[in-house]
Amino acid sequence: MGNVVLIGMPGAGKSTVGVILAKVLGYRFIDSDLLIQEQEKCLLKDIIERDGLEGLIRIEEQVNFEIAVENSVIATGGSVIYGAKAMEHLREIGTVVYIQLSYKTINNRLGNIKQRGVVFRDGQTLKDLYEERCPLYEKYAHIIVDAEKLGMEEVMEKILSELNTCSDNRDARRRYSAFYEK
Repeated sequence: MGNVVLIGMPGAGKSTVGVILAKVLGYRFIDSDLLIQEQEKCLLKDIIERDGLEGLIRIEEQVNFEIAVENSVIATGGSVIYGAKAMEHLREIGTVVYIQLSYKTINNRLGNIKQRGVVFRDGQTLKDLYEERCPLYEKYAHIIVDAEKLGMEEVMEKILSELNTCSDNRDARRRYSAFYEK
């Protein structure tokens, strides 16, 4: 326990906020997309080309299910919520925080979405993907942080504030409280 798990759409800032949050908490930072690429020895987009979308989702679930760390901030890939086994595991080892943004903001933030290894089904649009995933993010989240119109530092502070009031993680709460006493 004692981990913070960040979920949300691609472009929500999970990795960027995660690094800052890990530094503030004195935690280790883990990007599960990088773990996948390291295990598979290729980029996410190449995994999709090689194994298809379902193959990537299977690999993503396996990698996230095998994460066994303490006192870490874990930034997950946007499609992690398709793996129920992995999500239940992540909920058990940490506090799951959904960084929530509007479709408009996500659409504006994303550049070449195919280069990011985003999981699209044939004919699916970003809007379709957003509408499909948001209820799943909400389902698995212990905490939902509305990040609309906030900078990365503000998102990090909002996450800290929410974690400070969350009763699921007593050890982490002590650490988060220490941050505010400084």
